Amino acid sequence: MSGQNIGDLSKEILADRYQCDRRLGKQAGRQTLLARDLKTQQQVVVKLLSFSSDFNWEDLKLFEREVETLKSLSHVAIPRYLDSFEIDTPNRKGFALVQSYIEAKSLQEYLSDGRTFSESEVKQLATALLDILAYLHQRQPPVIHRDIKPSNILLKNRSGNSVGEVYLVDFGAVQTLATQQGKTVTVVGTYGYMPPEQFGGRAVPASDLYSLGATLIALITKQHPADLPQKDLQLEFEQFTQLTPGFTNWLKWMTHPSLDRRPASVQIAKEVIEKPQQIHKYSLPLRQGKTVDTFSLFGNAIGRSTWMVTLSVGACAPIYSTFIIPVQGTIIEALFIGIFLGLLLGLGNGIIVGIVTRLWFFPLTNPKLHRQVLTVISIVLCTSTSIVFFRIMDLNTLKDLSGEIFMVLAHSLIAGLSMGASSKSIARWYQKESGL
Repeated sequence: MSGQNIGDLSKEILADRYQCDRRLGKQAGRQTLLARDLKTQQQVVVKLLSFSSDFNWEDLKLFEREVETLKSLSHVAIPRYLDSFEIDTPNRKGFALVQSYIEAKSLQEYLSDGRTFSESEVKQLATALLDILAYLHQRQPPVIHRDIKPSNILLKNRSGNSVGEVYLVDFGAVQTLATQQGKTVTVVGTYGYMPPEQFGGRAVPASDLYSLGATLIALITKQHPADLPQKDLQLEFEQFTQLTPGFTNWLKWMTHPSLDRRPASVQIAKEVIEKPQQIHKYSLPLRQGKTVDTFSLFGNAIGRSTWMVTLSVGACAPIYSTFIIPVQGTIIEALFIGIFLGLLLGLGNGIIVGIVTRLWFFPLTNPKLHRQVLTVISIVLCTSTSIVFFRIMDLNTLKDLSGEIFMVLAHSLIAGLSMGASSKSIARWYQKESGL
């Protein structure tokens, strides 16, 4: 990252610890400086917000939000929060944020130097940035960067066919979905890289996907997105590239002006970039489902799973142990064992289904995939757990191997299929509650 001389500021030592070196960036009321931590002798980045003639209270709100957000983040590709403090000296008043320094060049610097990026390199960049966005968007509440562009993406150790290490920096425009609800949201971002909904003050995870797509298009075309021709607000970049049809379609999908016609999540975007033919699964507009209360989600998942599996396994256990393959014990004992196993399996399945749904399908955007994932997970986990359970229970009661295999597998498959059915029921309830 290149810098500029900062005149008298280079003589200052902020908070008796940070020796300023050079300026990395500047905008109204704000400066980004490279400094040395006199305590650790490490280079750090200091972001200053000064009380000057162009000071805006909205800038202070964004600055404080950036500080709090960086405190909560821990990712190798995101600058690490180190310190923050108030500045009150005769020469300067304001606030400072100190974060780790990443010695790397930005994509904007590479473009300015005339460097080119192949389709393979751009795909590597896209995948790396999608992984970073996955971390941000899966936070609770989701963290939306709102200012993804070439100057905020750094590359380090680029060599050969490898694009190198990718970093996402500058969280000065960061927004969380929680801060948007019921409040007026400040419009921030960079023209050309902002999706239409962001101009209206609304930002959702798919907004970052648009900005990512626009950034990749800028790398390929070497043109600012605002300078590219448009049709119905859709960027028309094909004439400036020689990309494969699959990747071209993916980029147009990422930068579709309509929020409903864009990939609704990082996971979907990543699935299609790896398997372009999968885009047909999402060719119809996907509606973002409304958010279901976490308590209701887990309560319903555990309740449905527990009663359905307990009823099924509890009923089958005495039937099998009494009429099909008689074993030691009474019908009451078999019933008790079946109910006990059903309760354990149902409770465990409900918790697992709730966790999977909360982490990867919240809010719901792809009901079919959600239903399939829950069903497979439930059948596999429940069947394998039941095999272990029945194997232990029947070890000393069955006299021949064929009888033991039949007894164990029959019980286990019934338990697994019952669990799969309960998970389908949970998925349908969640789809209905999500308004899809």
